[in-house]
Formats: sequence, C-alpha cells, structure tokens
Amino acid sequence: MNHMNGPLGGHGITFLGPQGCSLADGIRHAGGTLVQSQPAGVVVDYSTAPSELRELVRAQAGIRWVQLPTAGIEAFAESLAERPDIVWTSAKGAYAKPVAEHALALVLALLRELPKRVVARSWAERSGRSLHGMNAVVVGAGGVALEAIRLLRVFDVKVTAVRRLQDPVPGAERTIGITELPGILPDADVVILAASLTPTTRGLFGADEFSLMKESAVLVNIARGGLVDTEALVAALRKGDFAGAGLDVTDPEPLPDGHPLWDEPACLITPHSADTLEMIMPLYRSRIETNVQRFLAGQELDGLVDAGAGY
Repeated sequence: MNHMNGPLGGHGITFLGPQGCSLADGIRHAGGTLVQSQPAGVVVDYSTAPSELRELVRAQAGIRWVQLPTAGIEAFAESLAERPDIVWTSAKGAYAKPVAEHALALVLALLRELPKRVVARSWAERSGRSLHGMNAVVVGAGGVALEAIRLLRVFDVKVTAVRRLQDPVPGAERTIGITELPGILPDADVVILAASLTPTTRGLFGADEFSLMKESAVLVNIARGGLVDTEALVAALRKGDFAGAGLDVTDPEPLPDGHPLWDEPACLITPHSADTLEMIMPLYRSRIETNVQRFLAGQELDGLVDAGAGY
C-alpha cells in the first residue's frame, strides 16, 4: 500500500490504495488534490487493511473526512471509535443494484428448486413455485433493501419491511420494528436479510425464528453472515423447518471446506459474490467523485455513517 504522492494542502486528500488505481483518478477528476501527508480527507481502497487506516487517523490530526469502501463498517470500528471528530462515510447504497439483483436470483433459484435440479441426473416430477403474489419480509431499510423491495414489487409481492426505526420504508406495504419480527414470520413466504451487522442484529435469526417460519418459506442473506446463527440454521434445514436458504454471506466466512452447510441440499451458497470487484469499481468511483466534490464545496456527504448505530 502506498499513499498517493502530491502537494500538501489544507483540502488535500490521501488515497489509501495502490498507486495508479483508477479510484485515485476519480479523486482528481472530481477536483481533489492528492497529498501524501497532512490530508483533510482520506479515500480508502478495497484492499486497505483496517490497521493501516487506524495508523493514519492516529497520526494525522487534521483529517476531517474518511470515505470507506464498504457498506458495512464493522472492520473499521476501532478507527471510528478513536476519531469521533471525523466525518465518516461508507459505500452504503452505492452497490444496491447488483446486490439486490443477486438476492432476487437466490430467491427465484430456491423457489424453482434449482439446487436440486442442478445435481439431478434423471427426469423427475415437475415442481417449483412462482414468486408472484407472495408475502415477503425484508429486514433492513438501506439501499440494498430498498432496491430489493423495488424488484419484488414487480412480482406483485406484498412486502413487510423490518427496521430499527419504524419510519415507513418506501415501497413496503408496512414497516415494523425488529421486536415485532416474530409476529410476522409465520406468514412470510420469502425472507431477505439486508440489514447491517450490529450488536443488536447479530444472531437475529436463530432457532426461535426458524421455528416460526412456514415449511414452504425461503431465507436469503445477502448482508452479513453474523445475522444468522449458523449452527441453528444447519439444524433447522435438517429438520425441515423451512424450505431452503440462499446465502451469499456466512459465519464463519469463508465457509470452510467440509462445513455441514455445504452438504445441505436445500442450501444454495455463493462466495460473497453479490458485488464482485468488477461490478462495484465504477459504482465506488462514482461515490468517491460525488463526495469529493461535496467535501470541497462544504456540502453534506453521501453515505454518512452513524457510528453509534453501527452503520
């Protein structure tokens, strides 16, 4: 890792990432001046170790803004705790379209029983269900959740949004708080987890929640593996508490070879590929350019982090 070289300046921005990266070009394109020391702002690359950012914010007292490359901020929590004076922004919302698209793909694959079909070696009776007209629960209210709701509504799905605050979520039939989740799970055909991982949401879905789901329901997690109790998930799938799970994230991650989830026929696992680097690079560059321009103009930034809430 290298800081980009450049002149010093009161509004200079340091790029924490490899030299020659197109993201650094995005900073320049937006009118930013790349500096090596005494930065006012910092833009962090995907490959930057959290420890490197922590060292920088400790050493440079003049930093006023940091742009993080991910929607989740848990990896950088120590830096946020040490420098509450800094304005922190994340990539939340920037990757919503590809991630929500992946969530929909997992939902459809489970309903159409593709995990079973892909390993079949003989003709079988026709089976599978249509998403149209189903009831869905979307946990979360950020960019991915909003985009997932928009896609579900194309299928005339009735959506209940679950969030920390009970302010209405656009596109949802109703919005409820997390404490009300047990009351709606028995009616859900589809459950999509799109929430941030915080102390409140860790292990949000465990044995109790799985037992409330109907046998025909499917669960998709495209947020963070820690939202789900993995051991309880394995047990629930084995018992047939619900029909299937689509996981782009797991706990632990990567999911080790030989883990019981790999052998669950009703579990479809993708390797955290809802937002590949190829997909998100132009989206992150766009977020960087927007926020560099706003930072230089003294305007409110996009993707502001609430460190207390954890996202």
